[in-house]
Amino acid sequence: MREALIVRGGWDGHMPVETTDFFIPFLEANGFRVRVEEDNEVYTDVSLMRATDLVVQTVTMSEISWEAFLGLRAAVEAGTGMAGWHGGIIDSYRNNADYQQMMGALFAAHPGKHPDERKGEQEDNYVPYRVHVTDRGRSHPIMKGVDHFDLVTEQYWVLHDEYLDVLATTTQDVRAWDPWNRQITSPAIWTRQWGKGRIFVSTPGHRIEIVEDPTVRGIIERGMLWAARSAEERV
Repeated sequence: MREALIVRGGWDGHMPVETTDFFIPFLEANGFRVRVEEDNEVYTDVSLMRATDLVVQTVTMSEISWEAFLGLRAAVEAGTGMAGWHGGIIDSYRNNADYQQMMGALFAAHPGKHPDERKGEQEDNYVPYRVHVTDRGRSHPIMKGVDHFDLVTEQYWVLHDEYLDVLATTTQDVRAWDPWNRQITSPAIWTRQWGKGRIFVSTPGHRIEIVEDPTVRGIIERGMLWAARSAEERV
């Protein structure tokens, strides 16, 4: 069996327990023994990380010690895959620029509804938007059978670099109450090679109802399998 490590925590609004529990049966059905940890200090366990084939992380904000980050980075560079969604992977550890470099992008904003429609709830930031599959995405196994699709949830504006392999994008419209004056396109789904390790990120995944969406669910499931180190690579 391959080894999957789920590390979860941070802001409860992203439902780290519910969303990761949702995917555990899938991982087990695909030959993974799953370990769940609520503290990222597990990344300092060198022998555990060396044996881990896939890290699934959902830790929004929070912090990471330098020792824990070094353990995570060393594992990924040696071939451990890493996967995650939404703020649990690209709004993690704002105190660590090296982590942000490894991910290749970080959350900047999720522009919401018209100010007159806001009620001080999470729903203030739920807007209808389209996820556009790129030419690269159309030929990638993670996006197999997926065409452009629509969601009503947080639309992530991310700061990113050109080392991403972007599989899908989303475009922020120009609206009268926002300060920008032209459309902004951000990556929505991407992969990234870091050393020998593969990284997969989906910005859709705000709460359980979004990861339960059949299209989002399929993308995340295929993304985890793609990122995971194979049995052959462990040899």
